[in-house]
Amino acid sequence: MLSPIVQRCAVIGAVWISVAGFGNCASADSGIEFEYSGRLSIESRSFTEPALYLGQKSGGGSIVLEPNLYFEDTQGSGWSFNLVPFFRTDSADNDRSHSDLREAYLLWFGEAGDASEWELRLGVDRVFWGVAESNHLVDIVNQTDLVDHPYGEIKLGQLMAHLTFSGDWGVAEIFGMPHHRLRTFPGRGGRLRSPYVVDNKQATYENEAEQKHVDWAARYSHSIGSADIGVSVFDGTSREPYLKPGQSDDGGNILIPHYEQIQQFGLDASMVAGPLLFKLEAIHRTGARDLVGKEDDYSAYTLGGEYTFYSILDSVVDLTLFSEWNKDERGVNSTDDLNNDFFLAGRFMFNDVQNTAITVAAVKDTELDTSTLTVEFDRRLSDQWELDVEWVEFLEADKKDIVYGSRNDSYVALVLTYNF
Repeated sequence: MLSPIVQRCAVIGAVWISVAGFGNCASADSGIEFEYSGRLSIESRSFTEPALYLGQKSGGGSIVLEPNLYFEDTQGSGWSFNLVPFFRTDSADNDRSHSDLREAYLLWFGEAGDASEWELRLGVDRVFWGVAESNHLVDIVNQTDLVDHPYGEIKLGQLMAHLTFSGDWGVAEIFGMPHHRLRTFPGRGGRLRSPYVVDNKQATYENEAEQKHVDWAARYSHSIGSADIGVSVFDGTSREPYLKPGQSDDGGNILIPHYEQIQQFGLDASMVAGPLLFKLEAIHRTGARDLVGKEDDYSAYTLGGEYTFYSILDSVVDLTLFSEWNKDERGVNSTDDLNNDFFLAGRFMFNDVQNTAITVAAVKDTELDTSTLTVEFDRRLSDQWELDVEWVEFLEADKKDIVYGSRNDSYVALVLTYNF
C-alpha cells in the first residue's frame, strides 16, 4: 500500500494533468473564453534548533498545487467564473496537509447610471483590506490559513455574496457571509505552535447557529488627491478564536478554539508625498476575549510609512525603507503578538529581468524582551520558474510573550515554484 505522502502526491499530479488536458481541449467557438494557469511548488523548511515538544521534527517538505481556471462569456452578457482550488501535502505535519477552495465565484457586472458601475460576486472568494506592511488589522473578511504561513499572510476561501458599486464618488462594498471557517493550526508534529495542540474538532461558538451564522461587512473607499481612505465595519463571528484549556479524548492537555460574536470598525489610509508614503490602519473591536479569556473591548493601530531611494549609488537598484509602530490597548494580554512593537525593514529591488528582491525586517517588542529577524530573497529563474528563500530568526523571546512557545522554531525555508 502506498504511503499517505505518496498518495497525496499522486492526487496532486492527477489534478494537474486533468487541468492541463482540459485546457487543451477548450474551444473558442463556444462563445466562452477559457484560460488556465497556476503554480506547482516544492517547499523545504529546516529548523535551526532542537524541537521543544515530543513528536516534532527538525524539518520537512511540502508539495503545493494551486491551479486557476477562468471562464468568461464572449457574447457580451457580462459574466465570468473563476476557480482556484488549493492542495498541500506536508511530510512533517499531517495538519499542514490540507486542501481548500480559495476561489470559486461567478461574477456579473454592468453599468449603474452614466458614471457608475456595479459588480456582484457569488461563491467563494478572497478579499484583502489594508495598507500596512507588518500587520493587517482591518483585514477581517477571510479566515487565516495559519499552517500555510506563520505570519498569517495566507487566507482561506470564504463563501460570500459581494456587491460593489463604484464611480467618481468612490467604491462601496457590501458582504454577506453565510458560513464561518475554522482557523487552521499546526498539529502535534508541527513546529511554530504553542506547547499545547489546538483541537479544531472541539471548537465552540458563542452563537447557537455556530458556523452557519450569517456575518455582514461593508466598506467604503475613496481617493482624495494623493490620499486613499477606507472605512469598514464587520458584524459577525470572529476570525480569531479565544483558545481555552481543555482535554483530548486520551486525557491530554489541549487548547479548544472558541469563537465569539464581535463588531469591528476599521480605518485604513495612505498618503503619498513624493518618495514618502504614510500609512495607517486602526480598528475598534467589541465582544472579543483577550489572552486570559476576559471580554475586553479595545482599539489597536498600525502607524508608519515607507521611503524609497531610487538608483542608489548611481545603480539600477532601488531601496525602500519601512518603519511602523503596532499598538494594542490590551498590552501583554493581547492575542496579537504585535501589541506594542516597532517594525523596521529594508527592501532592495534590483530592477533586473529576474525581478530579484531582498527584504530584511526586524521586529522589537517595546515592553517585553522579544525580537525577531526575517530575511527574504526572491528571484525569477526563468519565464516559469522562481525561487524564494526565507530565514526567520527568533533572536529572543520573553516568557510573558505568546511567541515564547516557538522560541526554538527559527527556520530557513526554500520554495521552488513552477508557474504554468
